[in-house]
Amino acid sequence: MSNGKQWLVIGVIVAALGTALLVASRTVGAELFPLKIGSRAPNFSAVELAGAAAASPAAAEAARVSTDPKGIDDYRGQVVLLNIWATWCAPCRIEMPSMQRLEERLGPKGLKIVAVSIDDPGMERKIREFADELGLSFELLYDPAKQIQRQYQTTGVPETFVIGRDGRIRRRIIGADDWSSDANIAFLERLLDEPAG
Repeated sequence: MSNGKQWLVIGVIVAALGTALLVASRTVGAELFPLKIGSRAPNFSAVELAGAAAASPAAAEAARVSTDPKGIDDYRGQVVLLNIWATWCAPCRIEMPSMQRLEERLGPKGLKIVAVSIDDPGMERKIREFADELGLSFELLYDPAKQIQRQYQTTGVPETFVIGRDGRIRRRIIGADDWSSDANIAFLERLLDEPAG
């Protein structure tokens, strides 16, 4: 085989390997590049639930969801507690009151609590009723396609990510936590004291 043909064969092999790596990274990217502490928080797309629980199905339909999706990019430069949850999740119900207490304590200092529901499509009213029942005032978003679970590589619900002003994941908690505990408040206050970068 001539020298030119050898280089051609090598070029074809390198191109095939490059293509295979690209396809693999798109299909099994989470396994190849796991999300970890220090990783940049992936963007997501979820809609904001508009208004509180509606008194009638017609009113609920009229106030279903806002039309503009939100994602992590909408909170750039802020400290974010991103909680992925569902109304059917018993541990979510247990942890939400501590998130509300945290909102009341650190929300005025700039903490942004964003809870993204992964309930099935058409559950807007039930999510609002859940929020009303627990007296939740922090931001509730809705991802009925459940894409955020793939993007954040969750293992279940609830799962919470604390994201610093730099957009990087600082803490990941699998399962329910007491977000109003002294340890969590101290950790979040330290993050709030960091300069915006």
